[in-house]
Amino acid sequence: MTRRWLWPVLILALVAALLLGVGVGSASIPPARAWAALIGHGDPVERAILVELRLPRAILGLGVGAMLGLAGAALQGYLRNPLAEPSVLGASNGAALGAVVALYFGLAAQYPAALPLVAIAGALAALALLFVLAGRSESALTLILAGIAVATLAGAGISLALNLSPNPFAAIEIMTWLLGSLEDRSFRHVLLALPCIAIGVALLAGQGRALDALTLGEDGAAALGVDLRRTRARLLLGTAIGVGGAVAVSGSIGFVGLIVPHLVRPLTDRSPSAVLWPSAAAGAVLLTLADVAVRVIPSTNELKLGVVTAFLGVPVFLVHLMRERRLW
Repeated sequence: MTRRWLWPVLILALVAALLLGVGVGSASIPPARAWAALIGHGDPVERAILVELRLPRAILGLGVGAMLGLAGAALQGYLRNPLAEPSVLGASNGAALGAVVALYFGLAAQYPAALPLVAIAGALAALALLFVLAGRSESALTLILAGIAVATLAGAGISLALNLSPNPFAAIEIMTWLLGSLEDRSFRHVLLALPCIAIGVALLAGQGRALDALTLGEDGAAALGVDLRRTRARLLLGTAIGVGGAVAVSGSIGFVGLIVPHLVRPLTDRSPSAVLWPSAAAGAVLLTLADVAVRVIPSTNELKLGVVTAFLGVPVFLVHLMRERRLW
């Protein structure tokens, strides 16, 4: 019964999250006036707020959340590790380092498109280094260890940039980006991120059969005809491109890829393939609602999205872990 209602509930939640993402903000716009503004018969200022400020922010919340949730579910299935998420393989950290480089050298100020492009390049560079370190090994443990090394190296690079920052304003700009936010995003950011997210989703979502076979181990999956190298390449490329594009426009946002698959898994048959798409939908809902929360929580400055997801993620993950640790 629960599985039957899973997708109707997720679809309704997606629609509600999108409506809240567009309708809620610091400027209160009644639904009737919002509808009139959207169809071109209302106040031009209200239309600009809804279409140029809130709509791209809501679209990015759905897209980035879906990518992080899907990547977390795919990596947990592939590595057979309940703590796996994009940062485990260094993709998030590599993208963050790329963005920090763009901020540090002033490329983002001179060329706005440089920030997401260099962030994506950072994720791909982290992927290339991961392949070099992992070599020809098809072991999940080897990938985890190599990913930890890549993530640690990228984190050291970020710390070095902060340490050598030429002025305090550059350091503040870097720290602000690292906290994660969808504030002041436009359709230019949407156009930069969505193609990467679409490629990442296409590469990850099609690996359900291989992930199910990997529950039997590498030897069992190979006996069932799964090409382990091709599966690994597609998963890593999908994670690097998709998460790199997402993190490039949103900043570092943690815990979404970690906790969403754990929330969804009990509502499915627990097979890796059954968790992929629900995790994408749930991740989109979670991140969009978190972004709505940062707008309505009273504060002198708008809270950063990464801070809110961390506060939401830690207790939810710990409670779920205590309940489900024997059922993984």
